Amino acid sequence: MRIVIVGAGAVGSYLAERLSAEGQDIVLIESDASRAAELQGELDVLVVVGNGASPASLEEAEIGRADMLIAVTSSDAANILAAHAATRIGVPHRIARVEDSSLREEAAELGVDLLIDPGEAAAHELVSTIKSGGISEAIDFADGRLQLLGGFISPGAPASHLTLARLRSMVRGWTWVVVAVVRGSDTLIARGSTELLPGDHVIIMAEAGRTEEAFEIFGWSEEPFNKVIILGTTRLARRTAMLLCEEGVGTTLIDQDADRVRQVATSNSKVVAVHGDPTDPKVLKSEGVENSDAVLALTGWDEINILGCLVAKAMGARKTVARFHRLDLVKILPGVGIDSGVSSRLAAANEILRFVRRGSIYAVVTFRDSAAEAIEIEVQPTSPAVGHSLSEIHLPHEMIVGGIVRGKEAFVPLGESVIEAGDHLIVIALPEAFPELEKLSG
Repeated sequence: MRIVIVGAGAVGSYLAERLSAEGQDIVLIESDASRAAELQGELDVLVVVGNGASPASLEEAEIGRADMLIAVTSSDAANILAAHAATRIGVPHRIARVEDSSLREEAAELGVDLLIDPGEAAAHELVSTIKSGGISEAIDFADGRLQLLGGFISPGAPASHLTLARLRSMVRGWTWVVVAVVRGSDTLIARGSTELLPGDHVIIMAEAGRTEEAFEIFGWSEEPFNKVIILGTTRLARRTAMLLCEEGVGTTLIDQDADRVRQVATSNSKVVAVHGDPTDPKVLKSEGVENSDAVLALTGWDEINILGCLVAKAMGARKTVARFHRLDLVKILPGVGIDSGVSSRLAAANEILRFVRRGSIYAVVTFRDSAAEAIEIEVQPTSPAVGHSLSEIHLPHEMIVGGIVRGKEAFVPLGESVIEAGDHLIVIALPEAFPELEKLSG
């Protein structure tokens, strides 16, 4: 597939890297010449320097040959114009990043197939994680009947230094299963011989409401969150604060910009808006950080977010979450006292990747510290897997089926579970196994 991406910011460059690694033909349009030159040397893509909304730049990118246009610059107007131009030229599929809700209806009328709002998606992801207690990820599948949960193995947890085979022999039921283990820069798709170590980022698939045993084994907490402190007044910070207040969570927001703090206080009376340096221990102490359930550092600067989380953690915050733009920082977060991270570009990528790979694919979830993806696929009647058990179809080592949705039923499968036509399989896979997905779905 030939895909033209307009904008090489956080979202655009990530998508270009991810999609080109899968073998897609990618053309990237970027107005900043130095940024374009940097990416041309790093990625296996064609980079065009220019305004992605201008006919000249689109023509240079040979937009007429494209199967899809993805416009993800920081300007809603430029994205809408680029998508509209692609519509007029006849590009089959158009995706645009549009954050201003007042423009969304107009954008749809101008031919945009998929409108994405990275900040909105990230805010909902944050609230879902907070509501789920002491874990780092919480993603619903099958209308919430199955959950993909991630968390770090606590020191002294019963799972420490056990192989997955040994762990499985200790488990009373089959309502959850480990599907992957992220250790540093390595992602291990779960196998019986995989040994679990303290600090490992473990990803499990579980039947909703049946995770008590898993939480106990990994040392995770299910205590409810009642008080959250947010650092920053970015759009993500304000939207997350509003969603938390709607969930009944006491929310305090801290920022050193007095005007922005005043705006927050005026727009949402349920949020306690505080003017102060979000990295200052005195400010955090005055707001009771030691009694907070979580501190969410959501400013626009990675460095401030990391420092704010470190200070909060040192002062007794139960959980810290940092917003990040640079993915190369993510792998070190758990090792320095930061429990989790959120990225608007990963949230946007999940939506876009699902659209790019549509057909038999219903959902795509990327992870902040791993190249693995969780992908929901539908098994067609033509699939060679139909009528065979999971143990019989010999999946590659880079892939595992964590859940099966069959009509109103959703469950964690056994090796002897037989695949039926129409099943929705939730597959966790590394990029090298993606071609096998097509064979599996048929």
